[in-house]
Amino acid sequence: MNENRTRHRSRITVLFLILAAAAAALSGRLAYLMVFRSEYYSERAEDLHQRERTIKAARGEIIDRNGTVIATNRTVCTVSVIHNQIQDPEQVISVLSGELGVSEETVRARVEKRSSREIIKTNVDKAVGDKIRDMRLAGVKVDEDYKRYYPYDSLASKVLGFTGGDNQGIIGLEVEYEEYLKGINGKILTMADAAGIEIENAAEDRIEPVAGNDLYVSLDVNIQKYAEQAASQVMEKKQAKQVSILVMNPKNGEILAMASVPEFHLNDPFSLPEGTDVPADEKGRQDLLNRMWRNPCINDTYEPGSTFKIITAAAGLEEGVVDLDDHFNCPGFRIVEDRKIRCHKTGGHGSETFLQGMMNSCNPVLIDVGQRLGVDNYYKYFEQFGLMGKTGIDLPGEASTIMHKKENMGAVELATVSFGQSFQITPVQLAATVSSIINGGTRVTPHFGVKAVSADGTAVREFEYPAGERILSEETSAVMRYILEQVVAEGSGKNAAVSGYRIGGKTATSEKLPRSLKKYISSFVGFAPADDPQVLALITIDEPEGIYYGGTIAAPVIADVFKNILPYLGIRAEEEETVSAFRIYG
Repeated sequence: MNENRTRHRSRITVLFLILAAAAAALSGRLAYLMVFRSEYYSERAEDLHQRERTIKAARGEIIDRNGTVIATNRTVCTVSVIHNQIQDPEQVISVLSGELGVSEETVRARVEKRSSREIIKTNVDKAVGDKIRDMRLAGVKVDEDYKRYYPYDSLASKVLGFTGGDNQGIIGLEVEYEEYLKGINGKILTMADAAGIEIENAAEDRIEPVAGNDLYVSLDVNIQKYAEQAASQVMEKKQAKQVSILVMNPKNGEILAMASVPEFHLNDPFSLPEGTDVPADEKGRQDLLNRMWRNPCINDTYEPGSTFKIITAAAGLEEGVVDLDDHFNCPGFRIVEDRKIRCHKTGGHGSETFLQGMMNSCNPVLIDVGQRLGVDNYYKYFEQFGLMGKTGIDLPGEASTIMHKKENMGAVELATVSFGQSFQITPVQLAATVSSIINGGTRVTPHFGVKAVSADGTAVREFEYPAGERILSEETSAVMRYILEQVVAEGSGKNAAVSGYRIGGKTATSEKLPRSLKKYISSFVGFAPADDPQVLALITIDEPEGIYYGGTIAAPVIADVFKNILPYLGIRAEEEETVSAFRIYG
């Protein structure tokens, strides 16, 4: 029995020691928290009684080369409720449903939800927000916010892009320059009691927002307007699927206009055009939106056709495998291995010089130049001219050139590439490459961004672009300018001639795949003045109805564009003493 008592006492002793140790540990932990962690837990306790609301920063404006604002902000409101502060739920539900056009069921669900804050509606018109604020409904908060607004609505829609509900860029320049435009949001901090009710007359802390930077771009609103009007007119006249016009400075790559009609409404970017057969599923609808927002100048590739003869000619001249007076014979076709490749002139052009071959846009002449260059040299110039990569334009989603692999390029592939078929490039890549060939031989980076300026004007970030690498000698560049001027003066591009101006350019009519559909893309690339290019323009007309030849339907559009924008840019006609006024046809 004594032995059992001893064991019992031992157990009690062990249990006491364990409890004592636990108590000591808890006391030590409490002392540690009170002495060393008091500040941390004090802050945590305070946080439980603080409510935070965001003050949206004003997004920076987008401004064209003339100082015209083309993307700005409108003040709107965000209406929200705080459950614990609502005194008359039914009144709040009735007022907010009526004023905001939100169903009572939706408002009730948010009013009755036990959370720190529930947003009822964003982007509320300021007048409506002010009216609700003046009612002083307990538990209802009205905070001023910003909504992106585009004064010209659809103008340059596929270039500018738009923002989402959170004012964050989604496509175009809005997303490309997001880090400069977005600004830094501020905060409102208010104190609340343990029940979550805001303490009346308690100090309110504010962290003021920092507005985003204004973005200055090379786009010219007036030139963009005219480009869009010209594109719309030819689209309607030819019942085309789509028409794009790109206007840029070939010396430095600044883009003055990039029109891709049909454009869409920037102030209502999620609405499809009237008459659109909208699929029932969300994926189908989103696919239609993505197609509407797509920018063909940079996102889509196409077979350039005869405009690409500019590249073949430049490579041949630079390599020394051809000169202006070389003689060729065109019977209307060339036999390359087992293929009969035809010229657009079925009966052939007969005997002609290289210059005449370019003026006639003769396929056999350019096939011969390509064969003289050979695959290795042709690929060398493809890379040297920058055609194997992207241009580096400051817009998202630029597509790459689709070209045969060098090891897969035989004589037939070389022949078809020589006159612009069996591969694909983007319109902006063609414009950049032709600019580089005619500007003296230096590669340019097409771009819009010029500078970003802080809201107070104190900080300025000038955007820089890669210094142009020499891709061609000045001598070859001068010869190419001469050739292309003759194409317009007396050759296939004569419909692009403008009285009083020296215009250079090249026409193209390329057949789309599959060839059996007999669908075409008509195009023309032109520049002026031919002896000192200051502006270059490229038009592509996708699937025109009826007559589809580039020299017939594309060249006159660029002539009309040049008639209006050359005087506007201060480029004088040779026979005129004064500069004509710029005209916009409405």
